[in-house]
Amino acid sequence: MFSIASTNFSVTLFAAAALATLLLARVIYQLFFSPLSAIPGPWYAAISDLWILSHVIRLQQCKTVHELLETYGPVVRIGPNRVVFKDLSTTKSVYSVHKFDKSVYYKSLLTNENDHAMTTLEHAPHSIRRKGYAPHYTPNNLAQFQPEIHDFARDLVQTLNSISGEKSVDCLTLFRQFMVDVIVTSSYGCRLGALKKWALGVEDALCTAISDFPKRGILRSVVPTWMWNLVCKIPNYRWRQMCDSDKIMAEFVSARVYELRAQMNAGKLHESEKVPMLQRLLKYRYSSTGELMPDTDIISEAMGHMIAGSDTTSTTLSYFFWELSRRPDMMMKLRAELEEVMHDSMSVPDITVLQSLPYLNAFIKEGLRIYGAAPSLLERVVPSHTSKAGDVEPFDLMGFALPAGTVVSTQSWSLSRDPSVFPSPETFLPERWLVEDTSLMSAHLLPFGFGTRVCGGQNLAQIMLRVVVASIVKNFDIEAPTETNARSMEMRDSFVIFPAAMSCLLTFVPRNN
Repeated sequence: MFSIASTNFSVTLFAAAALATLLLARVIYQLFFSPLSAIPGPWYAAISDLWILSHVIRLQQCKTVHELLETYGPVVRIGPNRVVFKDLSTTKSVYSVHKFDKSVYYKSLLTNENDHAMTTLEHAPHSIRRKGYAPHYTPNNLAQFQPEIHDFARDLVQTLNSISGEKSVDCLTLFRQFMVDVIVTSSYGCRLGALKKWALGVEDALCTAISDFPKRGILRSVVPTWMWNLVCKIPNYRWRQMCDSDKIMAEFVSARVYELRAQMNAGKLHESEKVPMLQRLLKYRYSSTGELMPDTDIISEAMGHMIAGSDTTSTTLSYFFWELSRRPDMMMKLRAELEEVMHDSMSVPDITVLQSLPYLNAFIKEGLRIYGAAPSLLERVVPSHTSKAGDVEPFDLMGFALPAGTVVSTQSWSLSRDPSVFPSPETFLPERWLVEDTSLMSAHLLPFGFGTRVCGGQNLAQIMLRVVVASIVKNFDIEAPTETNARSMEMRDSFVIFPAAMSCLLTFVPRNN
């Protein structure tokens, strides 16, 4: 018996020693012999992804990476196989010239357990998908939906007028309802009425699911599948609602797909200049096969656009108005400019008029610089490249040779806070955009991404930011209650940003009061 116990102990000891040796060997390799070992960065980041993962879980990856870039320079190693850079020419090379494929991180954002444009990793299939929806987001096509957009803007003003400044409202929720109404109308050709439901004290289930989906995505990206399946069985209604957010959205979109297809098959759809995005997708054929886009892809694509377009814009708008609540000087300048073109408080000018207003556009640009909703790492994978001689060549990233498979990325957060381009980068200063030459600043302003994978809906977002700012500034004074402050509004990030308090309470006081 003693002999058996002694033997088991010896085996256990040997296994532990072997494991320790392997771990030590891995550490030594990553620190001194890895192809990335020459790249500066904290030593503990080089040996394991756990360090940067801890900051992802704490919702502070953007700030952490920014601090590393300030400490170590424009190229930093943040993991055994991950490198971050801050350089405009390299950004163009990675995202536009060479068009590197995305990393597997984006798979955590699958909709209906299927790919959409954002989660399609390879460049070629993404390009095919993009052609299906790109015509919808051209300025000329979006102009067709201005009457509906203006209707929703009036609904927004009337809703806030009915509250009459008697209580604060959560802007994240308010503007999410508004944006979902806009996107549902332009995408599916029907009206949801989410904002009107909210005014009656009822939040639409679809809006809740859209709000929950990013949280669901970040959880799925950091836990194994078996654990995710387990935690989704926790018997808590609100928790299960978040886990089911993907399913809730899929059911809504699926119903719209089947309804519209039935109308098309019955010949009940008439040709019109105003074509909802879903109608385009139902008619779209993949150039690679010549076949119609399958329903599974249409559903996941439409879901992706609904998520990307609503929560991001609502978050950015919330931060815009919080900034205005603290800056009466900006409020007065915006209002003076808007009153030159808005003679009726309930009528929003054509978007071409809003786009011509210097201070409004400077305010929007500065707001996107600091409060762009998606300032996080845009991960790409270095491809395998073979020279004419048949040798596998590494990718030269600012003097460092990166082997194929290395994950490289930059982040808008750091590019838009470069003090050599934006003096006093943390100061909200619209006037910096009112100079004659803004080309260098504009090149460092990437709130919608860069290159061929740039956000497809950025034109719609730009329209909505101007329409909502104009409508609110013209009609309301904005106040922040004591619970809405620098601490509650401190930015957290899970690819997209949101306030630390998970809300943005503001009071909108009608000017006629």
